[in-house]
Amino acid sequence: MSVAAGVPLAQEPVAQPALTTDILVVFGVVAVALVLFLTERLPIDVTAILLIVILVVLEPWTGIDPSTGVSGFSNDATITVLAMLILSGGISRTGLVQELGRRMAAFAGTSLRKQLFATVLATSPVSGFLNNTPVVALLVPVVTDVANRGNTSPSKLLIPLSYASQVGGMLTLIGTSTNILASDISARLGADYPELHRFSMFEFTGLGAIVALVGGLYLVFVGHYLLPERVPPRADYVEEYAVGDYIADVAVVPGSPLAGGTIREATAVLGPEVDVVQVLHDEDRSVAPRQATRLSEGDVLVVRTDRDAIATLEDAEVVELVGDPQSAAEISALDSEGILTELVVSLDSRLVGERLDPERFREEFNAAVLGLRHHGTVVGERLVGRRLDVGDTLLVQAPPDTLDRLSRRDDVIVAREPPRPEYRADKAPIAVAIMIGVVAIAALEIYPILLTALAGVVAMVVTGVLEPNELYDAVEWDIIFLLAGVIPLGIALEQSGAAAYLAFLVVQTAGFLPTLVVLWLFYIVTGLITEVISNNASVVLLIPVAAAAAAGIGSNPFAFVMAVTFAASTAFLGPIGYQTNLFVYGPGGYRFTDYFRVGAPLQLLLSIVTVLGIAFFWGV
Repeated sequence: MSVAAGVPLAQEPVAQPALTTDILVVFGVVAVALVLFLTERLPIDVTAILLIVILVVLEPWTGIDPSTGVSGFSNDATITVLAMLILSGGISRTGLVQELGRRMAAFAGTSLRKQLFATVLATSPVSGFLNNTPVVALLVPVVTDVANRGNTSPSKLLIPLSYASQVGGMLTLIGTSTNILASDISARLGADYPELHRFSMFEFTGLGAIVALVGGLYLVFVGHYLLPERVPPRADYVEEYAVGDYIADVAVVPGSPLAGGTIREATAVLGPEVDVVQVLHDEDRSVAPRQATRLSEGDVLVVRTDRDAIATLEDAEVVELVGDPQSAAEISALDSEGILTELVVSLDSRLVGERLDPERFREEFNAAVLGLRHHGTVVGERLVGRRLDVGDTLLVQAPPDTLDRLSRRDDVIVAREPPRPEYRADKAPIAVAIMIGVVAIAALEIYPILLTALAGVVAMVVTGVLEPNELYDAVEWDIIFLLAGVIPLGIALEQSGAAAYLAFLVVQTAGFLPTLVVLWLFYIVTGLITEVISNNASVVLLIPVAAAAAAGIGSNPFAFVMAVTFAASTAFLGPIGYQTNLFVYGPGGYRFTDYFRVGAPLQLLLSIVTVLGIAFFWGV
């Protein structure tokens, strides 16, 4: 039954569902999930596995048997997302996204408005067909370079990059993993609500295009006025991270027991707070030297430590402090011997939760750690032992060839383009043809997107776009585990009656409001919840409630499903609501409030545009 906007039909009183023990138990599991997602006491993938275990252990109340508990791993949405991540990885290996970003930025020059226009135009359309997480990861160094060449603060461009990718993800079914999951939930609920069905490839492209256009115009013409210049144009990394305060040059004195020994042995003598980042032997300078590097008398060691340790080095007998302890001339010189750049800890990085060990980091990444920015704040004194988190930014110095290798790793995002990037550019036409084929066959409904995406993965390997061993690196496994964990939680919500009970409460408290207002409230609530838990968890929790509430007030359940789906992909109020926001947190030097300052007006604007668009396209 459709309802004219703003004039709800009179409804028969709906009987209140019984608040059973099953519902209370499921609510308890949801509460545990929310607390774990919010506090991040456990990694997101571990939390997802724990949810499966809890749901199955509590089977008498949740109704989730072992088979249903692990069904998320074989769910169409999970497999489709996995395949699409691999396809996105194939496109990224060709360098196509980076080349598009560079070409779109070529005309920008020093005009901030042109730079913003290039950023939005290079990001939004691409994010409609590739997962927006790798798109942003690939474009962070491109956009940073555009800002530096145009004498613009990167802070003016990086949040718009993240936001543009989010609104662009709403152009097609495959733009985000959230869309694919929402489609699967909608199809499952179709048995109870005839209006619901699996989304087609371009089901909401019309509305998505409007949202992307409005969001893009806001970012180009309004948003940049609200963004401060946290990082100055062409920022001096050494000055920004105050590296000079923690760098010292020490020479191996004649007769020192360090002569003939290794850097590992020197570190043991000088103390764990001292990290050797360069070695000057005669005229040769070694950047990020290996622990097995041998030292000789007269070698000069450039060390990174804290102020107290620098004072201790002045009294050390095995080395002699040389030069100005506050000088960082050797570090700031960007020559062929070593390049300064920032590395952002990515979402599925092995570094997340690890304590920073500069020695081990140098051995694994061949880069010397000089500074750290945690939650937007530069960490000055003690780096050793700091626990790393998603979005933390490390200032490192590394040889040029190392920078190229780092740009192809999944552990970190390099915030500066390597000088000699190695892409499979000759495979770009093949990769694009495969992607077009996947989209076209699914759009024509010849075969479902699950099958076409898997066929595309095989084609990527057969044609040499991807090597077989690169398939696993292209997948963000924490997202896959998250989907596998929250899918059975959604089933428990539906089967236990918990979703219906929540929907009854919504109808009782908001049923007297105009239908458009209730729809708008679902959008706002979803957006707020997405800020503290994952967007995928948001749709799992709220789509069943939204559909039941819509039926309870005689509205169109599909309209409410669309509101939740769109809102779950627009996390603009803080850095933790969406992974792309974290990727730009460090390189932009942002504070938490910067996201809210520019994101709150955008969230409000898009909530109105989206709700009115839903009413126009599907009716409420």
